[in-house]
Amino acid sequence: MEPLYSSVVAFAGGVFAMQRLRFTIVGAQNLPRTGGAVVAVNHISYFDFAYAGWAARASGRHIRFLAKEAVFRHPVGGPLMRGMRHIPVDREAGAASYDAAVAALRAGEVVGVFPEATTSRSFELKEFKLGVARMAAEAGVPIVPLVVWGSQRVWSKGLPRRLGPSRLPVTVIVGEPVHVAPEEDPAAVTRRYRAVMAEQLETAQRGYEPLSGPDLRYLPARLGGTAPTLEEAGRIEEVEAARRRRDRERRLGREGGAG
Repeated sequence: MEPLYSSVVAFAGGVFAMQRLRFTIVGAQNLPRTGGAVVAVNHISYFDFAYAGWAARASGRHIRFLAKEAVFRHPVGGPLMRGMRHIPVDREAGAASYDAAVAALRAGEVVGVFPEATTSRSFELKEFKLGVARMAAEAGVPIVPLVVWGSQRVWSKGLPRRLGPSRLPVTVIVGEPVHVAPEEDPAAVTRRYRAVMAEQLETAQRGYEPLSGPDLRYLPARLGGTAPTLEEAGRIEEVEAARRRRDRERRLGREGGAG
């Protein structure tokens, strides 16, 4: 029994009800009720973790998400994240985060990971990192592929927020566990479960309400939408990364000068 995590989930449910979100959750029974598992989640919005966690209620499990270390420094969010036993990710000390995730998995926890690492502006699956496959193999646990669709219409990178009552539909599909042998090549495992997630995503998209007009910005170019293609999104991310590097260098320069 985890009063804090349960209270946060209940609060989230109240927010979803206020927003009048219309959830379709498929395959919730595929999340193991006992034992460790890595839940691999696609990333198209700022709330994917919340919707994935909402789908886990049927199994009675709490997902421990890997999240940016900066979130844990927030005066309000930090204590909540630590209290719910989420796992901070410091990109300059990634080994510690990985080790903490493997330890949690071996202890029977469900760990949530976004294998794309960042939000997909194209709403397509980006290239996956190998960490999910390596964690699963090392801890001896399965990978549970989970996709969210429709969440990008609530709030996504570079797009307006729609946090009030909207009656927006959100689809969550939980796939059957993908079992990983200790000796399997992480790249091959990644290709295998990514293909499952691609199929799940297409299923969610086919069953979703048609989009038109301004809402075409939430639809991949492949489906006739006006979202950037994977290639265009990649170029946008390169420009943003270069800007962040310049900002960091200027900040470090100022700090060095002050010293």
